[in-house]
Amino acid sequence: MSEDLTENISASPRLGGEIGRAVKENTKLTFSVQKSSKSRLAGKLHYWWCWFAASALLLFAGAPTVAFLWIINQRLRLYPVALWGAKTWLVACGAKVKVIGAEHLEPGRSYVFASNHRSYLDTAALFRYAGRRIGLVAKRELLKAPVLGQGMGFVNIIAIDRSNPERALASMEKARAVMDAGYSFGVFVEGTRAMPGELLPFKKGAFHLAQQTDAPIVPVAIRNSDWMMGKRTGVAYPGEIEMILLPPIETKGRDVMEVLRETRLAVARELER
Repeated sequence: MSEDLTENISASPRLGGEIGRAVKENTKLTFSVQKSSKSRLAGKLHYWWCWFAASALLLFAGAPTVAFLWIINQRLRLYPVALWGAKTWLVACGAKVKVIGAEHLEPGRSYVFASNHRSYLDTAALFRYAGRRIGLVAKRELLKAPVLGQGMGFVNIIAIDRSNPERALASMEKARAVMDAGYSFGVFVEGTRAMPGELLPFKKGAFHLAQQTDAPIVPVAIRNSDWMMGKRTGVAYPGEIEMILLPPIETKGRDVMEVLRETRLAVARELER
């Protein structure tokens, strides 16, 4: 482990203890979770409203647009519509997004954004507010979603089949081709949504992608989305998502696990605040 990383881990009692061990061993971490002041009934109603809004957007805006652009063979024109859709859905859910750290990004440079993931809101937030034209890595189950599954390929959202190593490798090769074309890429490096307050072990795929494309890793810490619309909670509440873009980490010539640990420590430090 690098000297800088060791110094950062030793910076506070918890960073030197539980978090330090979890970073070194790449194991699960748990943080405190904010509670909403609204009732659970209000949360359930808001939860179903969010999914009604998503369905309406896909049915009345997504489906006609995907069909039309497919017919005229202009698939890339879906990207601005997808950005609008992501923003509109967040607004419908009462989710404001506060981006911190955008000044760390250099104009014209491609990055791999490595983010934690606790809510469906994260996907829309990262896609819309990363400040780059980006593709995303998603689970293959999303391909089965009507309209969404058909439109994913139009905007460089690549489904990963982690149960099949050969298909997973082919998907990462496709992601590499997207980055070679000048895009950045967003990856939820835990591989799935974590439960509220959790930070799961990081997968290596994003870090291999960054090395293969000589792109820096941008650690992304997303806060508050877990209490706003957390996994298996069945409730949703309006609030402000904080998306912190941390200083990029160079990857060229470095050990993959060293970069992974440095990224995970940066994200964990922000989630601990």
